[in-house]
Amino acid sequence: MPNLLPYNRNAGVAYARKWALGRNPAYYSFDKLGGDCTNFISQCLYAGAKHMNYTPTFGWYYNSLNSRSPSWTGAIFLNRFLLTNKSSGPQGKITTQSDMEPGDIIQLQNETGRIYHSLYVLTANKEILVAAHDDNALYRPLSTYQYTNAIYIKITGVGN
Repeated sequence: MPNLLPYNRNAGVAYARKWALGRNPAYYSFDKLGGDCTNFISQCLYAGAKHMNYTPTFGWYYNSLNSRSPSWTGAIFLNRFLLTNKSSGPQGKITTQSDMEPGDIIQLQNETGRIYHSLYVLTANKEILVAAHDDNALYRPLSTYQYTNAIYIKITGVGN
């Protein structure tokens, strides 16, 4: 098992603040291909992690539109990656809303349990404020989203 490095929450939050209302031209925009929310979250995570995981199929990486892992742009695949990753890249665990910190992520589920949206936590004081794509949110209160369940994922570190 690789060494667990610290996750740079400040770098992730700075990236989210810079690109929440726009698109970084270094990455393909998936707005017209099902949504850009998880692509944006992965970019934020990468800004704080600085390590990708090039494991075929089950890793977490982005080189281009045609060279990326399912977890980079797919909400359920990102969920699985973060919660099971024991090698390179960000690692996470399920937690509670009260344990959220800037740099963590929240995934929203509908009534059937399908994860359909990913959010990046910017502040987690009295109210959680998030950044997101698809609806281009910057400091949007979590309480303004309509969802059946929220999955709170704390980023615990980065495998190198």
